[in-house]
Amino acid sequence: MKHGEPVHAERLLTDVAAGNLSIICHTSLPDHTLLSDQFQARTDGKGRIEAYSVLPGIEASYNVFVAQQMRFQHEDSVHVLEIFYCRNGRIGWNMQGDTAVYLGSGDMTVHSAACCADSAMMFPLGYGEGLSISVDLRRLAADRPGILQAAAFDPKTLQSAFCSGKPAALPSSPELEGIFQPLYTAKPSLRLPYLQLKVQELLLYLSQYQTGGKELTQYFSRQTEQIKDIHKLLTEHLDQRFTIEDLSRRYLMNTSTLKAVFKTVYGLPIATYMKEYRIHRAMVLLRERDDSIASIAEQVGYGSQGKFTKAFKDVTQLLPTEYRKNHLANKRNRDSARSLADKTS
Repeated sequence: MKHGEPVHAERLLTDVAAGNLSIICHTSLPDHTLLSDQFQARTDGKGRIEAYSVLPGIEASYNVFVAQQMRFQHEDSVHVLEIFYCRNGRIGWNMQGDTAVYLGSGDMTVHSAACCADSAMMFPLGYGEGLSISVDLRRLAADRPGILQAAAFDPKTLQSAFCSGKPAALPSSPELEGIFQPLYTAKPSLRLPYLQLKVQELLLYLSQYQTGGKELTQYFSRQTEQIKDIHKLLTEHLDQRFTIEDLSRRYLMNTSTLKAVFKTVYGLPIATYMKEYRIHRAMVLLRERDDSIASIAEQVGYGSQGKFTKAFKDVTQLLPTEYRKNHLANKRNRDSARSLADKTS
């Protein structure tokens, strides 16, 4: 897909076994917040959480997941503010009250720990990277850092705005990019000082935030689960074509809702997503099998080789024959280099 395969995330997790979640605590303070004390998770894939105690009552963690789903359990405190910023991939969250929030790159959700105390995080593209921040608002009120004191920051503002109802889902913006970008580009030795600075900037930003009707649309968890069933049907039967009307009747969902929720979950309109999915499946077949172009076209749902070739070039800027030829040439070069290395070792 245009969103990319989880190659980067996979590379970051090469030392983590399947089914495991590695938690690394880089710093510590006398008192702990949410993650350090009683955080539990289980997954069908793997992941890593690198946690930092940023300031008294504030903890941040860099998260990388390669999975379809991750379940979380922790204390349901209405006094702990949870912030999650999606860096890469696509991340959904089924929370309390049948509420589902889906984030793309640059989006952010803000809510109380009560919303996600027993929740499931979804990765429609098979991976996700992001930064989470836990803030104990009572602890922060008792010990505000200098910058927040100078700004007359009152944690009750965030308690009232974000901890009394459904989660808020904020779309990507230049302001959020400006806050989070340095946290990913800073040298490891400067990561904690940047977190201490940028978390305070983020809290000030949220204390002044006005939605203006620009929040991301949220849906019921049961609707997003239906969309995942539709996705499974479509991707497991690439040799068949289903219209929006076919799917609407089968899943008892009106067409406008079906299209809107699919785009929310997978980040693209259904037709665009399926076109790219078919072509990426064809790319795998071209690399791994000797089937003819016409046969591969049929396997991924194209009735004619001409239509398949046009779609393939739209997505990859290459003809199928060129793509296969390039792959074979690269493979020969790698094999030759490996053989030469074996001879000289």
